[in-house]
Amino acid sequence: MEKNSEISSAIEEVSMMVIVKPGGNHESAHIPTKPFLSLCYLVLQVLDKIGPTMAVLRQDVHQNIKRLEAMHETNSSMNSNLVEILKSEASKGNTGKRFSCSKAFVWLTRSLDFTSALLHRLAKDPIKNMEQVVEESYASTLAPFHGWISSAAFQVALKLVPDSKTFMDLLREKDENYDTLKDKMQILVSLLVPFLQDIHCIIEAYNLDRFKST
Repeated sequence: MEKNSEISSAIEEVSMMVIVKPGGNHESAHIPTKPFLSLCYLVLQVLDKIGPTMAVLRQDVHQNIKRLEAMHETNSSMNSNLVEILKSEASKGNTGKRFSCSKAFVWLTRSLDFTSALLHRLAKDPIKNMEQVVEESYASTLAPFHGWISSAAFQVALKLVPDSKTFMDLLREKDENYDTLKDKMQILVSLLVPFLQDIHCIIEAYNLDRFKST
């Protein structure tokens, strides 16, 4: 049995994930920890295919996943809901600490925003210059929260991106044509957009949207 591509696997993960939005009471919100982290691992694999340009972002994503995994393992029942982790850190005043799980969660969400934006642009115009696709996706998602050090590092690495055809080839399943891949990318984006909107509602409810890097 052939292994699914990252795009197909991500479609399955998001399709099965159910998020409960905060509504009037943000304490009732629910984000399943393990499925969320599984989706983030798939993002790592997509970033790997972009190459060295994404090395710094990839490292951040990996470290943030590991931080949340470690917290989940301390109490897998209680921490099966990411919102319980946010709630616990907020009650202890640990939300803003450098290596908080709350920060890890916010940055993982932003990485998902970036991936969604990148796939959306590429599915819309598969022959578009890949450097431009990555730069525009970065500008609309991560750049507003990056300081000059992070932004400068990204601009230097941007010259190392593969061309769009090479990237699409790396994302394709064996014998899959480009139209099928494009359709799958559009399906994934159509699932990610409302999924991420729900997560951002929870991030805002806990006042976590202010976090920036250097």
